[in-house]
Amino acid sequence: MSTDVVAIAHPNVALSKYWGKREGDGNIPAVPSLSITLDGLATRTRVRWQRDLAAHRVVLDGRELAAGPAQRATALLDRVRRAAGLSEHAFVDSHSDFPAASGLASSASGFAALAVGAISAAGLDWDKAQVSDLARRSSASAARSIFGGFVELDGTVARAIAPPDHFPLVVLVCVTTEAAKPVGSTEGMRITMERSPYARAWLEEAPRLHARLRDALLARDFEQVGALAEASALAMHASAIAAGVIYFNAATLAVLSAVRALRHDGTPAYATMDAGPHVKVLVPPAYAAGARVALQGVPGVLRVIEARPGEGARLEQSPRPIPRTVSSEAGGVR
Repeated sequence: MSTDVVAIAHPNVALSKYWGKREGDGNIPAVPSLSITLDGLATRTRVRWQRDLAAHRVVLDGRELAAGPAQRATALLDRVRRAAGLSEHAFVDSHSDFPAASGLASSASGFAALAVGAISAAGLDWDKAQVSDLARRSSASAARSIFGGFVELDGTVARAIAPPDHFPLVVLVCVTTEAAKPVGSTEGMRITMERSPYARAWLEEAPRLHARLRDALLARDFEQVGALAEASALAMHASAIAAGVIYFNAATLAVLSAVRALRHDGTPAYATMDAGPHVKVLVPPAYAAGARVALQGVPGVLRVIEARPGEGARLEQSPRPIPRTVSSEAGGVR
């Protein structure tokens, strides 16, 4: 088998957060979450199953990963390999147009694209629920990026609850660094659950916030969605900070202050953050241009990316070369 496919997927930003995993295998979030799949950022991943490879090879943004960093990707590929009854190994070449491992959900888009690409290249005909489950086992948030629009992840099941056009809004992503975060999400969750005096309070409050936010979203109540999203993010980070896991930097705090100033001056703007220093600001479309200008002027903000609710993971219909490709020594990728 030597079919080349290219899959594209987008990161998502969680409005109601999950933070913490259930005990045991399966990579199952401890609490439900609700996210927006974003159209302004993307990961493109080429997958090719090759007979001349002795092991899987994974290239990320032009750099081939060693066995340890590639473990989650190769585990996903092995699951597909077993399901398809393949003897081949995969060459994977993936590129994101935004910083990786810094709190912009690059693992969500990356593993969603990898799941779609690996399954298609292997000739498997899986539905979205199966693909989402595969992606979740490597990155829980990737389960949501399989679907477009507004997506709920509850336990092992991800489902789209509203299409992209259900709730018009703009997400202004304030990038505050190009560097990788010092503590990965999985490790940050583990430390929080083990050490934070507020971990239990978070696990009790998060499902309640989620249920209220879901109702507000379905009712198209922007102010409630924004207020609850901000509350969920701050509660998540409070539990982590109490365990010594701090993702904020100076620009994070400056953006949070700017968002409050925008609200005070009449702009309905609300902040949310994942496990990283970047701030995502939710605004109605009519206020996006003015809010973007204000946020770009905040000290420490490198740039502001504008995103809206978008599509789920899919195959690219007219595949283009992946940027900064590293060639395979065992015959290359053609």
